[in-house]
Amino acid sequence: MIKISFPDGQVREFEQGITPMDVALSISEGLARNVLAAKLDGEVVDANAAISGDATLQLLTWNDTEGKKTFWHSSAHLMAEAIEALYPGTKFGIGPAIENGFYYDIDLGDQEFGSDDFKAIEDKMVELARQKSAYARKSVAKADAIAYFKEKNDEYKLELLEGLEDGKITFYTQGNFTDLCRGPHIPSTGFIKSVKLLSVAGAYWRGDEKRKQMTRIYAITFPKAKELEDYLFLLEEAKRRDHRKLGKELELFAFSEKVGMGLPLWLPKGTILRERLENFLKRAQVRAGYSPVVTPHIASKELYVTSGHYAKYGKDSFQPIRTPDENEEYLLKPMNCPHHCEIYKTKPRSYKDLPLRLAEFGTVYRYEQSGELHGLTRVRGFTQDDAHIFCRPDQVEEEFMKVIDLVLYVFKALGFSEYSAQVSLRDRENREKYIGNDEDWDRAENAIIHSAAEKGLPTEVVYGEAAFYGPKLDFMVRDALGRKWQLGTIQVDYQLPQRFELEFTGSDNLKHRPVMIHRAPFGSLERFIAILIENTAGNFPLWLSPDQLAVLPISEKYEDYANEIYLRLQEGDLRGYVDHRNEKMGRKIRDAEVGKVPFMIIVGEKEQADGMVSIRKKGEGDLGMMTLDAFMALAGEEINQQSYSN
Repeated sequence: MIKISFPDGQVREFEQGITPMDVALSISEGLARNVLAAKLDGEVVDANAAISGDATLQLLTWNDTEGKKTFWHSSAHLMAEAIEALYPGTKFGIGPAIENGFYYDIDLGDQEFGSDDFKAIEDKMVELARQKSAYARKSVAKADAIAYFKEKNDEYKLELLEGLEDGKITFYTQGNFTDLCRGPHIPSTGFIKSVKLLSVAGAYWRGDEKRKQMTRIYAITFPKAKELEDYLFLLEEAKRRDHRKLGKELELFAFSEKVGMGLPLWLPKGTILRERLENFLKRAQVRAGYSPVVTPHIASKELYVTSGHYAKYGKDSFQPIRTPDENEEYLLKPMNCPHHCEIYKTKPRSYKDLPLRLAEFGTVYRYEQSGELHGLTRVRGFTQDDAHIFCRPDQVEEEFMKVIDLVLYVFKALGFSEYSAQVSLRDRENREKYIGNDEDWDRAENAIIHSAAEKGLPTEVVYGEAAFYGPKLDFMVRDALGRKWQLGTIQVDYQLPQRFELEFTGSDNLKHRPVMIHRAPFGSLERFIAILIENTAGNFPLWLSPDQLAVLPISEKYEDYANEIYLRLQEGDLRGYVDHRNEKMGRKIRDAEVGKVPFMIIVGEKEQADGMVSIRKKGEGDLGMMTLDAFMALAGEEINQQSYSN
């Protein structure tokens, strides 16, 4: 007999060799009907995997993230089976689950394929799913696996086999399709009830621009038809909120081929939005004891050799800039932290000087492949709300918790109420991609874990996601559509102070090494704005709106009064414009609504005669006539109610 521990703390005995599905059946048939896979001692396995000894067990259903991922990876195999049936001779790359659904990279040879072909594949997938074919796992010798894919003439699978050890190779078969796969998979295709192919794109094999471009098909599946309907509704809403679409309509930003891919141009209204965000955080930083600094857009290559960034990222970034002096090489600035280290070194530091908090809205440049660029969320030039705190080792946790407070203040002010924190630690096995000794890493990791616990943050520990110089706390927020985004980040770093030989004189009059905390509540300002646009659908809070109001004269006879009104509004720190166009009032109101302008101030004969204004609010309609002072008080109260003003 073996002992199995469950998430609720219960421990039960079962016969050795029992499967998670059998365990589920022993609890209830209803539970067993919903089990997709299982987590055995922290590892996701097939529901029919044998349990050989004492273990912890979690039964995974559609309600679990790992359950969904298993469901979608199994669906990728089902899609591959349908494609192979409809397009004989297709070769297959990889087909992983992603955050919403899955994709499969395929090589169709000379066969044509486009979105018009989606319906046939969807219908075939549903037909195959109804056969309720089991996903069968089989261990295969490497020689046999090679022979199988040679016969299929699939060079992609053969290349994948090159990196696999004999004895650790498995195939999965469902119906008439067999694939090279580690698994796990759901019990059978019968769980898959509804299917939707979403898009098709090109993707270089293994992400290498020099390799063949394959066809990547994105799709999603669900165990119930209603869930697909709900998802497609959210998908349409996401399209309506797409920051690229709204950015163009609201005249916030643009891109130019002549300027270069991934390099956004900020238009006047977008620049106002950026400046509002920057000023908001700058004020918060002043209150928190930060000192502003500015550093150049380029620096000597040696700066990044010293920091270690060049060794890690140099080959994959923008290449060095050469000057007329053949001994000089410069790089576009890929990050701000080495510059701040050099600012720290401009004069001797005492323990009484610490913590030293240096903050900069610094624009950095990182090369991204053209196929990876996406609006403002993935660009080649972006601005970080970057700051670096140099502190004594005994100050690390206190400073870290203060940064957590600042990040949460930003989220509250911008309307992100649902968030969690990801503790990103080193890879447990591969330590080669990190610099520094284990002792420093352990101290840094413990400081992050303890600080997050002290603040009561809901956290998830993820191994392998740390920066090469230190662990970090990444903040994940959910937007209005339930999508998860990584925004702010805080990192503890013992390595750069050592590489730059940073020192302070302690109370013992000896030299000591400071600890460095990297932090960016917004992260990339470009990415943050993209998410903010989509979260609000462009309906920004009043304090943040590029145009807070539009003054609409009924005819040109009242333009002087409209200009007088607007001048007084500007003096009250309210922004907007006067619509002088020779258009009907209905058109002016409609255009202001489309432009997401919060308030419309209508002036005509009666308003001018009485020294009043008529107010219309977006989404609420007419608020009636009032004095201009009354309106300014109304707008001021709305601004003061928002977290920005606190």
